[in-house]
Amino acid sequence: MTNFLILLQEPQVSTPAERYLLIYMIGVLVVVTTLVILFFIVFQKRKNKLLIDKMKQQQAFEEELSNAQTEIQEQTLKNIGWELHDNVGQLLAAASMQLNILKPQIGEEVKDNFAEASETVKASLKEVRMLSRSLNNEVILNIGFEQSITNELNRLKRMKFASAELLVKGEVIPFKNKKHEIIIFRILQEFFSNAVKYSHAKSLSVTLNYLEDTLNIIATDDGKGFDMETVVKGSGLLNMTSRAALINTAYHLTSKVDEGTQLELTYPFTFEE
Repeated sequence: MTNFLILLQEPQVSTPAERYLLIYMIGVLVVVTTLVILFFIVFQKRKNKLLIDKMKQQQAFEEELSNAQTEIQEQTLKNIGWELHDNVGQLLAAASMQLNILKPQIGEEVKDNFAEASETVKASLKEVRMLSRSLNNEVILNIGFEQSITNELNRLKRMKFASAELLVKGEVIPFKNKKHEIIIFRILQEFFSNAVKYSHAKSLSVTLNYLEDTLNIIATDDGKGFDMETVVKGSGLLNMTSRAALINTAYHLTSKVDEGTQLELTYPFTFEE
């Protein structure tokens, strides 16, 4: 029995052929494992590249779509501006001329009413012409960004608000990309339009703060405001958001019930390059 146990404890000596076979199998296992790992790494890289390419294509498609929508909207606004100026404006101008022709024939009893009607037609003609200019991007580019905002605020002041003011800080930096200038102006117009329709505000204010690399814009109204958590985002709010994203502009809209609404835009001039 003792001799049997000694034989069991003695290590079995393998032959050289067995050792070579073991080394060969280990080598094959290492190679296969390495190939599997390399295949997995390459697969993941290709998968990530495909996902990134897909995201870039989707982003490019959305950007092209936004550009197309913006161009269509701009062309539509331009056409409306032309119609207002050429058709409605001409009709009001003709009505004003006819009233002036009839003025000497009006009796004293209706003279005051006639004069009021005549002034209303003249004021309407002026408003139509101002509105037509604000809808035409060529006019906006011609008169400049700040003057376009001033004209729009003046028009709104005559129409609804007790005060509507523009404050410019810093040294004015012209837009290199004029399309961006139009887009920012349209965002502000949308904010003004919402203030007219919903805010019941008495005053509007816009501050343009020109910094070294950015333009910071703050537009506020003192209206009734709204609850940011429950408000339904209509086309106006969505248009402002998408237009801002199109030109890499930080967009921040805040509002509280009975505390008015504020829009803040931060436009990077470096994005134009």
